[in-house]
Amino acid sequence: MPFLPLPASAAWVHQDARAGFEVAYFRALDDGHLLTGATTAVEDGQPWIVDYEIRVDVGWRTRRARVTGRSGTGLRTRLLEGDGGGRWRTDGEPARHLDGCLDVDLESSAMTNALPVHRLALTPGATAQAPAVYVRAIDLSVERLEQQYTRAGDQDGQQRFDYTAPVFDFSCRLTYDEAGLVLVYPGIAVRAF
Repeated sequence: MPFLPLPASAAWVHQDARAGFEVAYFRALDDGHLLTGATTAVEDGQPWIVDYEIRVDVGWRTRRARVTGRSGTGLRTRLLEGDGGGRWRTDGEPARHLDGCLDVDLESSAMTNALPVHRLALTPGATAQAPAVYVRAIDLSVERLEQQYTRAGDQDGQQRFDYTAPVFDFSCRLTYDEAGLVLVYPGIAVRAF
């Protein structure tokens, strides 16, 4: 079942891994979507704020992301630019270690787990690898994150995906609403609005 149009906004309460809150706003564009938001949190005794502006094309491939972070280590900004075919530039410099990634995944954000799910449009039972440009919350360091999504099926208008990130030895079942936004990310966040 295809996703419904995105709402104007959404919010998540972070849990277990950190204490905090995320708010995101969505705007449809002629050539894709603009996703803007911010997360404030305390994790391992360190407070931080991450603001983001992500532009995806009509195929939900991330084309540009500007991420700004504030923490005890200072203020930082990262500019990530993708060509839509899996090549990236970080702060204007080629980033070959990110070749093949089509999504940005912010450690601070539950919202960014919507990007691969929209882009992949998996049918029930289908599995896909979805390596992502992963941006850490505390220092905005950028790395490649290997991850996998398997569509587990639908129930009551909600879609469920089994998610795995081997480098973190982490797997869970993500629950999405009819617009393809995370409702429940076990151990990380739950939808508040």
